Amino acid sequence: MLPADDADALDWLAFEQAGVLTTRQVSGLLSEGTVRGRVRSGRWRSICRGVLLTGNGRLTRDQQLWVAVLATGPGALLAGVTAAAEAGVRGLRREPLHVLVPAGRRAARTTLRNLPIDMPAVLVHRTSVLPDSHRQLARPPRTTTARALVDAAGWATGVDEAQGVLAAGCQQRRALPGELRAVLDVLPRAPRRRLIAQAVADIAGGAEALSEIDFVRLCRRHRLPAPDLQQRRVDAAGRNRWLDAYWREWRVQVEIDGAHHMDARQWAADMRRQNDVWTSGDRILRFPAWLVRARPGEVADTVRRALVAAGWTPAPVVRRPAHR
Repeated sequence: MLPADDADALDWLAFEQAGVLTTRQVSGLLSEGTVRGRVRSGRWRSICRGVLLTGNGRLTRDQQLWVAVLATGPGALLAGVTAAAEAGVRGLRREPLHVLVPAGRRAARTTLRNLPIDMPAVLVHRTSVLPDSHRQLARPPRTTTARALVDAAGWATGVDEAQGVLAAGCQQRRALPGELRAVLDVLPRAPRRRLIAQAVADIAGGAEALSEIDFVRLCRRHRLPAPDLQQRRVDAAGRNRWLDAYWREWRVQVEIDGAHHMDARQWAADMRRQNDVWTSGDRILRFPAWLVRARPGEVADTVRRALVAAGWTPAPVVRRPAHR
C-alpha cells in the first residue's frame, strides 16, 4: 500500500525497502533515542548490527532479500539463483540467499553469522568484474538475469545443477543464449566457463531442457548423427507438435520425458501422440530423462539400432595400427 499523501521521508523509505532500514539511513531522520525507544518497546525489530525492521513480525521474503543486501554492506547486489528467481525463473533453490560484492570490499561476516532464525543464510561472493551492464535496476538491487544465470551455474553444487539453471532460464524465456554468451565474454575467469559455454551452445541449437542437452552430448560422445532439436510437426488433427529430437532423413524421433509425463492425463496424451507418429510412418523412441543421464550407453545403443534399422550406415571406426 502506498504511503499517505502526508507521509514523511521515513515512511517513503520504509515503503521502498519493505520496512528494512539501516541505522545509517534512520540516523538522518530520527534521533538515536527515538530509534532505541521503538526497538525497546517492540514496535521495531533489530535484525542484526546496523539493520532494523520498522515492524515486529516475522520477516517476509521481500524483507529477507533487503536484509541480505543491506547487512552485507554498500555495493551489494542479489546474485546467482536468488537474482534469477527474482527475475522470474522458476524452480530454483530459494535458500541460501546469494549476494555479490566488489572484490575490494569486505562483507560483515560477524553480522551475517548472527542473523535471526527467520532469516535464511546469506552467501557472499566477490567479483572484480561488474560492469554497469550487469546491474539490474530493481529493488533490492540485483544483477541482470543473464549475469545471474552464469554466476548461478558457476556457483552450483554440481554439473547437473549448473546445466539445469541455464536450461531453466532460457526455456522460460528469461534470458537468451546470446545474452549469456555476452556475459561470458567479459568473465574470462568465470567458474565452469567451458561447461557454461558448451551448455549455452547446445541451448542455442535448440536443446532447451536439461534432458535434451544431455541427449545432444550423448549423441556426440557415441558418434551418432546430430539430431534436429525442437522441430515443429503438424499432427493428424492439425495441431503443432514440437519434437525433442528428430532425424528427418531416417524419420526417427526421440522424446525425452520429464517427471510430468508420469501424470495420468499427460500419459494418455503421450500415447495418442505416439500412435499418431507411428501411423504417419515415423519411428519413435521414448526415454525418461533420468535414463539419459544414468545409462547413456544403453540409450545410445537403442538409438543406434533404430537409426540402422531406418537406413543409417555408421561411419567405420578407424583404428590406428599398434606400435611394435
